[in-house]
Amino acid sequence: GLFVWHLKNTEIRQIPCRFVQLCHVANDRLITFQYFNFLKRMYVTQCNKDLSQRAKPKSDSVASPFRELQQLDQEKKVIHKIRPISPVHQPLSETSIRNEVREMKSAAETEDSVTPVRAESKEDRQWKEMKLQLNDLPGILARLSKIKLTALVVSTASAGFAMAPVPFDLTCFLIASLGTGLASCAANSINQFFEVPFDSNMNRTKNRPLVRGQISPLLAVCFAASCGVPGIALLTLGVNPLTGALGAFNIFLYTCCYTPMKRMSIANTWVGAVVGAIPPVMGWTAATGSLDAGALLLGGILYSWQFPHFNALSWGLREDYSRGGYCMMSVTHPGLCRRVALRHCLALIGLSTVAPLLDITTWTFPIISLPINLYISYLGFRFYRDADRSSSRKLFFCSLWHLPLLLLVMFTCKKSFLEKEDKGDLLGESHGRAMEIRLP
Repeated sequence: GLFVWHLKNTEIRQIPCRFVQLCHVANDRLITFQYFNFLKRMYVTQCNKDLSQRAKPKSDSVASPFRELQQLDQEKKVIHKIRPISPVHQPLSETSIRNEVREMKSAAETEDSVTPVRAESKEDRQWKEMKLQLNDLPGILARLSKIKLTALVVSTASAGFAMAPVPFDLTCFLIASLGTGLASCAANSINQFFEVPFDSNMNRTKNRPLVRGQISPLLAVCFAASCGVPGIALLTLGVNPLTGALGAFNIFLYTCCYTPMKRMSIANTWVGAVVGAIPPVMGWTAATGSLDAGALLLGGILYSWQFPHFNALSWGLREDYSRGGYCMMSVTHPGLCRRVALRHCLALIGLSTVAPLLDITTWTFPIISLPINLYISYLGFRFYRDADRSSSRKLFFCSLWHLPLLLLVMFTCKKSFLEKEDKGDLLGESHGRAMEIRLP
């Protein structure tokens, strides 16, 4: 009886352990929720292949075609086709091995063909000697002689010739204009010849013919000599020796004084203003043969006009001038640059007022020229006060139309030759009468 009772007690104690064991077995044999989801996904992907994962197509690039071309030029890629790997259990045949060897050889040949292209592109970027063509020579010589500046010089010399109180001589006018233009071409060519290493550092002058190598220095010097010698000869023999001497002195002053002083002192601006003031004096002397008060007045107007014109221009090119090694007021003395521009804007009003006092124009000239002189003086004051690129740009562009308009007004208000002749005759007659009265 005790043995049966012991067995019953042991069975009752083992009931919880057996229950837990049965639960574990049931959990292992039964299908769980996670396992059911896994089977479901496997069935869907095998039966319906459209639901399987696909490669997302690459979106179109938004970059511009120009940038794409630049990127293709910078890095040229060679695309190799990758063949699928055959299963391990299938041995490779001899034909497949030969095909793979051929493809590897073709890929190596394409790589070899790409390397000379890259080498050629590097060679293209290097400096090469440019061949001069006869069709391009006139344009190159025009840029070498600074044709726009030469046209301004000739126009101011023509204004001086037209303002002279003498009868107009067409032949003398044409010879004087041609000689002045040739002298200006010679001076500008020699200036560019001396400034090649400095012009190459400036954005404004880095495309000049001598900097880019479009013309040789020997050819530039020959062109300057072929312009300067005939120009001075025309002015000396065809006009008068005084005009020829002024032309030769201007070439010397521009090439041997102004050009080296640009890298030494800010006094180069004043020397350059003298160079720009000589052409109207040459026009006056070509017509009259003498240096009169009218020639000095015209030279003074051109002298004062150049300071607001050049100072406003150099203010926007300060970085270029400092990079090129030029000593300009706008770089080293910015306050002085603004003050000098304003002073000479006001000086134009005074010089216009002096013209009728010297018996060159009528009194209508200072009255008519007062608005344009006041306007450029106002812009000069704005440039002095604000000292920014906007005010300097406005002053520079105003100076471009101010000078032609001022000279045109001066020409329309000048005193005619007949009036001066009549006035001279009256003065002579009165002087003779006074002499007669004094005589006993």
